[in-house]
Amino acid sequence: MQRWCAVVGILGLVVLSGCGTSRFDRTVTGAGIGAGTGAVAGLLLGPVGIASGALVGAGVGGVTGAVTTPQQIDLGRPIYR
Repeated sequence: MQRWCAVVGILGLVVLSGCGTSRFDRTVTGAGIGAGTGAVAGLLLGPVGIASGALVGAGVGGVTGAVTTPQQIDLGRPIYR
């Protein structure tokens, strides 16, 4: 069960990291989505913890958003724009 939750969380993070067209927008939204996904994964996985999961998720999501292009992953315009 724990392994399944981790896989779903990581896949969700990769798929959802990157709204917007500028590198800044993609990094910020990727980090935000990653932090949320990581917090949920940390809550479900127990010993990892919510804060640790959020920190790791924000890092992975931010990097994924920064290195991908809108042609690879595009979720449209960010909510805050």
